[in-house]
Amino acid sequence: MSHACGMGDEVPQPIVKLMLLLKIQALSYGKSGVQLLTVERLVDFFNNDVLPVVYQLGSLGASGDLAPLAHLSLPLLGKGEVNYQNKKQNAADVLKSLKLEPVKLKSKEGLALLNGTQFMSAYGVYILLKAEKLNSNADLIGAMSLDAFDGRIDPFKDHIHTIRPHNGQLQTAKAVREILEGSEILAQTKKQVQDPYSFRCIPQVHGATKDTTAYVKTVFETEINSVTDNPTIFPEHDEIISGGNFHGQPLALALDFLCIAIAELGNISERRTYQLIAGLRNLPAFLIAKPGLDSGFMIPQYTAASIVSQNKQLCTPASADSIVSSNGQEDHVSMGANAATKCLKVLENTERVLAIELMNSAQALEFRRPLKSSKTIENLHSSFRKKSALLNTIK
Repeated sequence: MSHACGMGDEVPQPIVKLMLLLKIQALSYGKSGVQLLTVERLVDFFNNDVLPVVYQLGSLGASGDLAPLAHLSLPLLGKGEVNYQNKKQNAADVLKSLKLEPVKLKSKEGLALLNGTQFMSAYGVYILLKAEKLNSNADLIGAMSLDAFDGRIDPFKDHIHTIRPHNGQLQTAKAVREILEGSEILAQTKKQVQDPYSFRCIPQVHGATKDTTAYVKTVFETEINSVTDNPTIFPEHDEIISGGNFHGQPLALALDFLCIAIAELGNISERRTYQLIAGLRNLPAFLIAKPGLDSGFMIPQYTAASIVSQNKQLCTPASADSIVSSNGQEDHVSMGANAATKCLKVLENTERVLAIELMNSAQALEFRRPLKSSKTIENLHSSFRKKSALLNTIK
């Protein structure tokens, strides 16, 4: 109860559910000194979608995610609030409705529930799942923009990448080749010798983000299969050890790295959007037939630029910071919780920037008619048009 001092916005419910799952996983190794009943009650919460109300602010990312995990654990005692059946309710009332008794904690259990990295870990897992999709979508949207810009396929040929064989670079070049296979626009003779970097260097930039994502995934796979509370119990050695497995430094560094990598997908996407509206390659300025009073697609690029600039500001590493707490006992902390929440913000921002690019590339593609792009791109274009109508200024 003393540690439930979180503030700010609520943690999204899917992340809270991940927190429950990861706390169950960590306690199940038998190194935490908790009752079986306590773990079973967490399982009851998970299976019945009883999701404690947890707040984003309050963790320093060392000594565990204390404030968020306190809010996660309060409902076990019949205290605090939960989201259940699409509404916020008192935990005591929900326990009663499910015919569950509040848990009476025994020695060591409060520490086991409060200590741990489940807030940072749950955010990281959630971000990584979305980042996998984001990486694929960035390739797909970037390929549409390349064709709409009448770009060249040469920089995506396999042999130029095998002489610099970063995995992500190879994967990206292959993905773009496959996405654009069969495009009539791509088959045209090109006047330009080379394209701007935002098109030509898609394999190198998108690929580096893929490689970063893969690395961060290994960090989190280790973390979510670990014991991170304190102290830890070793019956086989007849020892109880107070250590530092709760310290979030591995996660903080990885999240900052991922944050920068995801932001770069938005950075290069906004540049492609700018090229599409700049009146180049027989495309009209702002992607409308008669620019002037009608500003066309000018302002969406402003929005993308604003979002990209905010991402740059959010990429300042949280892990480079620390602050003294607990009367000097906790004299170095990871700030991994802040790294986690801002990384999610950057990811959501990048989704928006890529959506703006998609809107522009779909419009630009109309100016290449009657030529068609590849089957994959035309299917994407058709699906997009069901959500966003053509701007009726093409004449």
